[in-house]
Amino acid sequence: MFSLFVGSFSFLLKPKHRFLYYMVFLGFNSVLAWGNALYYDFYQSYISINLIDTASMVTQVNDSLWAKMHLRQFVYVIYPILLIVVHRYFKKIDYVDNNKNDKRVFRNTFIVSCLIFVFLALTMTTADSSRFVKLWNRGSVVNKYGLYVYTINDIIQSISPKLNTLNGYDEAALKFREYYSCRKEDNTQNEYTNIFKDKNIIFIHMESIQNFLVNLKINGEYVTPNINRLVNEGIYFSKFYPQISVGTSSDTEFTLNTGLMPSSSGTVFVNYFDREYYGMPEYFKNNGYYTFSMHANNREYWNRAVMHKNLGYMDFYAKDNLEIPEDNSSPDIVGLGLSDKAFYKQIIPMLNNIKATQSKYLGTIITLSNHSPFSDLTKYGEFDVRMKYSHEDGDGNKVVDYAPYLENSSMGNYIRSSHYADEALGELFELLKDNNLYENTIFILYGDHEARLPRNEFDLLYNYDPKTNNIKSKDDEDYYDVYGYNYDLLKNTPLIIWSGEEKFNKEVDSVMGMYDILPTIANMFGFKEKFSLGHDIFSNDEKIVVFPNGNVLTDKVYYSDLNEEYISFTNEPIETDYIDRLKTEASKILEVSNGIIVHDLIKREESKIGECTSE
Repeated sequence: MFSLFVGSFSFLLKPKHRFLYYMVFLGFNSVLAWGNALYYDFYQSYISINLIDTASMVTQVNDSLWAKMHLRQFVYVIYPILLIVVHRYFKKIDYVDNNKNDKRVFRNTFIVSCLIFVFLALTMTTADSSRFVKLWNRGSVVNKYGLYVYTINDIIQSISPKLNTLNGYDEAALKFREYYSCRKEDNTQNEYTNIFKDKNIIFIHMESIQNFLVNLKINGEYVTPNINRLVNEGIYFSKFYPQISVGTSSDTEFTLNTGLMPSSSGTVFVNYFDREYYGMPEYFKNNGYYTFSMHANNREYWNRAVMHKNLGYMDFYAKDNLEIPEDNSSPDIVGLGLSDKAFYKQIIPMLNNIKATQSKYLGTIITLSNHSPFSDLTKYGEFDVRMKYSHEDGDGNKVVDYAPYLENSSMGNYIRSSHYADEALGELFELLKDNNLYENTIFILYGDHEARLPRNEFDLLYNYDPKTNNIKSKDDEDYYDVYGYNYDLLKNTPLIIWSGEEKFNKEVDSVMGMYDILPTIANMFGFKEKFSLGHDIFSNDEKIVVFPNGNVLTDKVYYSDLNEEYISFTNEPIETDYIDRLKTEASKILEVSNGIIVHDLIKREESKIGECTSE
């Protein structure tokens, strides 16, 4: 449709100018398609104009970007080349388009493109319309209407609020007031209410650590023995899911601290940092805590210097507070910068000083080494990702051998990187123990997001046959299907609440989202929070995880908004009303959260929240 529309105008040009017109159009299309193909492999989403502000950060993760480049992404270069070949061929045979009916052809082509547009608009369902306008599920818009229509729509949706801050304000404000005035508050106390009141709290943000690593063995050796120990001793949430969009780690920080969803366009940390939010550090600061964050990267990355302050962190100890070797070959440089092991050693004196000068504190330690592309193999240490197996040789003798398995694969590199990160974590907890930093302190560890490994890497992990050095057949008895929705469900990360003074030995297997952390912590530490869209995981509320693309996960089902279908985890029949209720709740949560972010509704509308008038 869009190509017809743009192409129709070429018939208004003289024939000698049409080649240039087509080349410019095809060149733009090729760049747009290539950029989105690369971006999709990196973020599983499509480029938005709001992401222009984050472009400066690409240079800091360029290794990750290069690792995602594949030859197939450059297929779009073929089209301009084909046009040049065709054009030269017609020039050789002295072909000249002297059609005197060009205006009629323009008119007919233009009308056909408009009719297609009208047809698509008239056949658009309510769900299609919602996705098109709100752009939560960008993939569904691209799949149904094409990349060019999506891009134009994204530009309109991105620019209009900036041109007119009142655009949609009244409707967003009404939904905000109605949601929070009518939202059911669960004031019921449970066994975890006030359990950690007045204790110190340290969050450990584990870069790219996924849950499938927990208790994973290769050749009898655990990949993450230290995380396993914390899992077994603490409160372990085995079905915990980040709710990230294109902001990745910054989305996790935002959602964890505020209980809100990421922005539907752009990132909160970069595009909407100047709004008012109720952040977890602010709650603790108001309860007499000193609040701080620590990270070995630049403080400007993801605009953390500004946004951390906005969330309530009083101090941010970053790269400029640390000693960073200038030589990248140093063992203290791993991945994007200072290694986790060196970072942990350097922050111990800072933590000792905080303990000595502050009566209570909340801190967030953000790790760095386990960031993609997981290519610093010489510095990860020894961890064999080949597969040890036994077989019979030609003489019938039993022979022990090694098959390549994960060697030289993205999954193998990720596992080696994660093993290093786990080893560093073990050293951190030894340092904390040796410096008496366990005292009166609760540690909360969470994987910030998935590692973005493709499906075929999980196929290799779970379905490798060492005897054939190939992937098992789907008909094999122990074949694990990583395709379909199982791949989505593998994106969860570990969440652990741990104390060096008390063993909990508890697993929570209800589904949980990142936005549930704030209300859960608020109950445990004895304060009331505002505006979180999640729930205390120990409350009696049904556990619902809403993802930024409109997908929904509960203990009963996983619903895909893109395909408008679900899979069930129970033998009980799933009623249509149940799915409809989940879709309605997801839409409401996404609308309310985005209204808060775009229109600064907490600052402008909090005082107007009144009594619930809905039945």
